[in-house]
Amino acid sequence: MSRNGLLAALVASVILSAASATAQEQPAGTAPTVEAPAAAAPVAPAAPTSPAAATPATMAPAQQQPAGAPNATAGSSAAMELTLPHDLSPWGMFMAADIIVKGVMIGLAFASLVTWTIWLAKSLEILGGKLRISRAVRAIGDAATLKQASRALDRSGGPGALLVRAAEEETTLSAGALDHVSGDGLKERVASRLSRIEAAASRRMSRGTGVLATIGSTAPFVGLFGTVWGIMNAFIGISQAQTTNLAVVAPGIAEALLATAMGLVAAIPAVVIYNVFARSIAGYRQILADASAGIERLVSRDLDFRTVAPAPAMAAE
Repeated sequence: MSRNGLLAALVASVILSAASATAQEQPAGTAPTVEAPAAAAPVAPAAPTSPAAATPATMAPAQQQPAGAPNATAGSSAAMELTLPHDLSPWGMFMAADIIVKGVMIGLAFASLVTWTIWLAKSLEILGGKLRISRAVRAIGDAATLKQASRALDRSGGPGALLVRAAEEETTLSAGALDHVSGDGLKERVASRLSRIEAAASRRMSRGTGVLATIGSTAPFVGLFGTVWGIMNAFIGISQAQTTNLAVVAPGIAEALLATAMGLVAAIPAVVIYNVFARSIAGYRQILADASAGIERLVSRDLDFRTVAPAPAMAAE
């Protein structure tokens, strides 16, 4: 072999040894770099994105959030809150309340209407009754005999005129026996008839106040029943929603408390008005008693003047 052949074999051996060392130093999985002419290098296409390199924003919602995670619960709670009533005005709470609570509220509103109707009607009745009986008491006090009082109250109505007529009728019925017996029996009979007229007038004036007493004593408990029922339904809704969020709890509690508020609105005026009427009717009865006492004095005076000469009797009339 010639010198040139040996040199070429040595150079080839060195090159192969260098290439072998380079291949061993290159990391696993990396293809060896192959040099190619620049003009012949083709344009490499875009490498497809591997699933491992995909960002969470491009993943499907099911891949981003597993079932039963907190975000899913928050989404359902948000959807539930959108369906809750947000109108917490009295009318809005009434419309959103349970049918039982609505019935309680309607009943309490009707009771309040009855209370104010009785107040208006009974106030006018008591005022008119006091004016009539006061005029009758003045007429009876100004009269000297029972006949004068009867003439003064002939065209007027009311309990005062009834008292005078009853005493006059009893005196007429007992006139035949007065010449033979004393007048004590007549006085007793007149007092008995007057007391019955007083009692009837008092009962008539007290009519309607018992309704006020009933409303004042029962309305708070009726409102409390509506509150208990509403709170019970609110707790049932909380258990079904499986949340204690204030937006879920507040509407039901507010609707329930509205029933109690309406119960108090119906009860407080009823109690106050009942007490005012009780005092007014007591004053009315006192005026009736004054009228009866005046009529009894006139009857006693007429009995005394029966034994007096006609001239003084006529002067007394």
